[in-house]
Amino acid sequence: MKRTLSLAILPAVALLAVTLGPTPWVGGVSAGTYAFKFAHAQPDTHPRHKSMIYFKEQLEAASKGQIKVELFAGGVLGKEPELMDMVKLGNLQGTRGALFERANKKYLLYTLPFLFADIEQAKKVIRSDFGEKVNQGAKANGFYVPVTGVAGGFRQFTNNVRPIAAPDDMKGLKMRTPPIDSIIRTMNAMGANPQQVPYGETYMALKTNVVDGQENPCSNIAEMKFYEVQKYFTEVNYQIHPDPFFVSLAWYDALPSDLKAVFTSTARAAMARSDDVWLASEKDYQALLTQKLQPNKITAENHKAFVAKVKPVWDHYVSAGYFTRAEIDEALAQAAR
Repeated sequence: MKRTLSLAILPAVALLAVTLGPTPWVGGVSAGTYAFKFAHAQPDTHPRHKSMIYFKEQLEAASKGQIKVELFAGGVLGKEPELMDMVKLGNLQGTRGALFERANKKYLLYTLPFLFADIEQAKKVIRSDFGEKVNQGAKANGFYVPVTGVAGGFRQFTNNVRPIAAPDDMKGLKMRTPPIDSIIRTMNAMGANPQQVPYGETYMALKTNVVDGQENPCSNIAEMKFYEVQKYFTEVNYQIHPDPFFVSLAWYDALPSDLKAVFTSTARAAMARSDDVWLASEKDYQALLTQKLQPNKITAENHKAFVAKVKPVWDHYVSAGYFTRAEIDEALAQAAR
């Protein structure tokens, strides 16, 4: 009986040793090798996953095999909220996804509606000294963020009810949103009815009319095939999202100093590649959507109307102390350089 019980426990012990962080792997991997398990919700065809394949190859080579990387795509280890919790607790070593405000509320500054005139401005700010301060602030919540990228291009609207040309066209639309405060507040400011639906369940929610529409960059809309269950596509360019590389702080802190340096430099190279590949693909994705859906673009005059409509969103975060008006001005100054 005792021997049988011991044999039953061994697989669980082995799995725990792999999961908890920088401890030697068991089962044929030499002592001193560190396990880095990374999971995200995008499909394995998505630019984010392709950049992580590059990260795996480069990190394993640069660390001379001392860090072994496992990649899990498509939400197979859990939904984005679950993955963030797993990284924070140390049960998973890394993830990338939309719930950045859980790491540092100042990431929401990047998502202020109509903050940036173009994606290059966003990249400048995210890669600036200001951006590094935001990354460092994530440590207080158990995350090490070696680098932050841009999560695709501008976010756009799709829906099944009507073309969206002006803010009033948003009134009453049931719009799927991730659980990101700035998006929810923006939808409310426009008069829409935000509905929180997990990313992986959005297609079915659109198909069954649980929601009327959704917002995402063109890459996400195309890769998730939302165009199959939507009718109208609106180029509104209302928001961009940062793409922080979330790493378990406890796992990172336990690495030897030389591997810390290798890990960080490799993560930054992989994110630069991610930005290049992801942003370059956006034009192709947008072309696909304009073929599959009925497209329209917001006019300059209506753009001003949208900007005025969402001003309360900016005011809320300043008054609530998420960040200051001076920090917004600092970010805008970096964008203008």
